[in-house]
Amino acid sequence: MTHPGALRDDPPMPSAPEHRVTAPFAGVVVAIPHARAERVGARSPLVVLEAMKMEHEVLAGVEGVLRSLAVAVGDAVQEGQLLATLELGAGAGTAAHSSRTGASAPADERADLRAVRERHEIGLDAARVDAVAQRHERGRRTARENLADLLDAGSFVEYGPLVFAAQERRRSREELIARTPADGLVGGVGEIDGRPCVALSYDYTVLAGTQGVRNHAKKDRLFELAERRRLPVVLFAEGGGGRPGDVDMPIVAGLDCRAFQLFARLSGLVPLVGIASGYCFAGNAALLGCCDVVIATEDASIGMGGPAMIEGGGLGVHEPQDVGPIDVQHANGVVDLRAADDAEAVALARRYLSYFRGRPHSGEAPSVPDQRLLRDLVPEQRKRIYEVRRVVEALFDEGSVLELRDGFGPGMLTALARVDGRPLGVVANDPRHLGGAIDADGADKAARFLQLCDAFELPLLFLCDTPGFMVGPEAERTATVRHFARMFLGGANLSVPVGTIVLRKGYGLGAQAMAGGGFKAPLFTVGWPTSEFGGMGLEGAVRLGMRRELDAVAGEQERERLFEQMVAAAYERGRGVNMAAYGEIDDIIDPADSRRWIATLFGAHSGEWWRRPGKARPFVEAW
Repeated sequence: MTHPGALRDDPPMPSAPEHRVTAPFAGVVVAIPHARAERVGARSPLVVLEAMKMEHEVLAGVEGVLRSLAVAVGDAVQEGQLLATLELGAGAGTAAHSSRTGASAPADERADLRAVRERHEIGLDAARVDAVAQRHERGRRTARENLADLLDAGSFVEYGPLVFAAQERRRSREELIARTPADGLVGGVGEIDGRPCVALSYDYTVLAGTQGVRNHAKKDRLFELAERRRLPVVLFAEGGGGRPGDVDMPIVAGLDCRAFQLFARLSGLVPLVGIASGYCFAGNAALLGCCDVVIATEDASIGMGGPAMIEGGGLGVHEPQDVGPIDVQHANGVVDLRAADDAEAVALARRYLSYFRGRPHSGEAPSVPDQRLLRDLVPEQRKRIYEVRRVVEALFDEGSVLELRDGFGPGMLTALARVDGRPLGVVANDPRHLGGAIDADGADKAARFLQLCDAFELPLLFLCDTPGFMVGPEAERTATVRHFARMFLGGANLSVPVGTIVLRKGYGLGAQAMAGGGFKAPLFTVGWPTSEFGGMGLEGAVRLGMRRELDAVAGEQERERLFEQMVAAAYERGRGVNMAAYGEIDDIIDPADSRRWIATLFGAHSGEWWRRPGKARPFVEAW
């Protein structure tokens, strides 16, 4: 570093034939770069002084010819002592006193910079031709390719790219640098649609994407960074779990690693997205399961133990593709979004995160389906089945509906959507499954989705069409009492705005659960003209409540005629217009007017969870 006082504060002498250079401070002369009679520039160092173990260049300050040197190497000098005299050349003059920091870079790259650049390049895909080729042969992308696709171009800042596996007691450092770049975990901070996030990916080409000592430490660093900066996290979780081969660290079991605690602590604070493709076992799967949403490709196999662990536990020999394949994990609710390949998984991750950033600022008005179509999507015939997904697609902004967990709990639809660009959560009964009755799986699916929306400031809309909770001996074997209660507990404790639209059936406890616990709990409860209501299903209510009258009728045919009359009368009493007339709901509306009611749910910062000082709830349950 050049001391800013390389020249004394003498006044400039543009017309003087010579220029004197003095010592800016006391020191020892350790180098004299130029010889007498040599022409030098204003930024040329004439003398190098050492002081306090640091070397300082004393610059000429003017352009000229070095006429004399007053010191030699090894001399101790005092501040102000003459070091050299310059003869000013034609047209030469004084120059600003500055160091070399602002000088243009030399044509040849410095050795230290070159060494750093080359070390970084060792871990890039371009230097790992064989590993990358094997990956591509399997139809898969590398960790770096996935991250490049996920993040905005040029936005990725990588953390810890130079670490390698902690195995120097087994292998040479040169081999580890070449074969275990980044210790099998590429991670850092980047942007998605201009918003920062933490993104990290296990690298299956490095020790099968296993969790090493150093990549655990790297995860710890990134997870703590996500907590401090309130950044969403996207995790590509492919890998085989813990790595027993890291022998450099003095550990016994390594159960004091912090990654799982730090990651789980992020739940409810920031959105967590997990992507599984290929094999994802043990510790990798444990992190995946902590995510708010799990995206998995068609070739994914996800399990809390891989084949080696299963065999080691005496549980038989299994191929990895048979441990938690996609068909199993999609149907049982582990996987929220199913993707064809890595590219679609990345696209789904970007799309999912878009709902947690409030209203887009593109300035373009979203396309809205013709709302008049809603008037005919629920049949007038009250027992005729219909497709609730058509209702959802027509109700919200064009192309804005992203259904989650569609392979599990078929009687309940959970989705993210937008109204005029503003995001919200949607919970709807599907009458094609059990007539819309809520079973244990449907209750679980809805209850967890309520938590997700509540955690990240997304308003909730219920689309109700249910005859109630599923009952009967078979249903009770699934612990329905506890599972159903989750909808009441979750709904009654929501902090986000809630609205309910009854499409057709609104019966009993199931209908109350589809309104956060009761019809007065939401900000609004309205029905469509096809809506009907009752404390329980009409047929059951008539048989229970009118049993004496029915039993008094002798003939079977006459009894059935009376029963149908009673059901018709009960239906007439329970029509939506009567519910609204008695004030039990807020109104019966034209379906085409639904979006106007939904708009009342949105505040200025809907979906902008990062504005909140902390968590709305401790965490989002994994189930």
